[in-house]
Amino acid sequence: MASSIIRSNVPAALLLLAAGSVCAQAQYPSRPIRIIVPFAAGGPTDFNARLVSQRLNEAWGQPVIVENRPAAGGVPATEFVAKAAPDGYTLLGANPGPLTIAPHIRGNLGYDPMKDLVPIVLVTTTTSATVVHPLVPARSVKDLIALARKSPGKLSFGSPGVGTVGHLTMELFNSMAGLKMVHVPYKGVAPAQVDLLAGHIDVLTMSIPNALEFMKQGRVRVLAVNGLQRAPTLPDMPTVAEAGLAGFESRNFNGIMGPAGMARDQVVRINAEVNKRVLSPEGREQLTTVGYDVFGGSPEDFGAFLKREFEKWGRVVRAANVKAEF
Repeated sequence: MASSIIRSNVPAALLLLAAGSVCAQAQYPSRPIRIIVPFAAGGPTDFNARLVSQRLNEAWGQPVIVENRPAAGGVPATEFVAKAAPDGYTLLGANPGPLTIAPHIRGNLGYDPMKDLVPIVLVTTTTSATVVHPLVPARSVKDLIALARKSPGKLSFGSPGVGTVGHLTMELFNSMAGLKMVHVPYKGVAPAQVDLLAGHIDVLTMSIPNALEFMKQGRVRVLAVNGLQRAPTLPDMPTVAEAGLAGFESRNFNGIMGPAGMARDQVVRINAEVNKRVLSPEGREQLTTVGYDVFGGSPEDFGAFLKREFEKWGRVVRAANVKAEF
């Protein structure tokens, strides 16, 4: 009789366990969530993460806290998230540096961005412009290529540092055009811009808002936009691809990722809320007004995007033999 009673209660016990699991999932989040940003406050990754945190906080009534951990190109903070418990309470403000570039120029990162992190949502991308000092006798991409080919090693380009998107954008330009412009790395965007404006370097990739402002002042000449599409704020400016270097494209990106092993329902829920609340028509207008290209889409869309970017920058790093300096 006892054996019969136990057997009859097994399905009920399983049902109770399943119900408890569903209830636990439905309660996510039940405590504060952290979005770890691998860079200092005020940059694009921080801006996007704070927008996401604000909207998720409004949706869920739970604190979603942005925690800035700037160091070593974002690698330590990215490793921290990759090794965090995959419970949905530690997320990453994703950016190309530690995900699609650093793995190709540094050994022993401590994480594999394609295996140890799960894509959740691609929020925005941004592109830049290729600009020259006004004294450089180039008024188009074709002019710049011709000038650099005529005098190999004479023209210089600046960047915010070795292995940054700004650096590899120009290495991609060099590679595709068959040029040998000389790289001059700086410790950040600001000093690179100062030296370009002073005429100490010839070429720089610059954010669209800065390029537009300096162009209006007559302090730089904008040759082209580095994305696949023209910038709304520079509608008459061609892309590099349109201007003579077919297939050229470079962009920064901002997204949300988590540790591998996160529950699928948590990934889907965060993705859905970001698409609904951050990337709503009103949100899209807010983001495009300040120069972002809005994406969204599924976790799989973000994963495919990451794979393409990872492979592209790997090819550029190998072609230019880029070595880390940190």
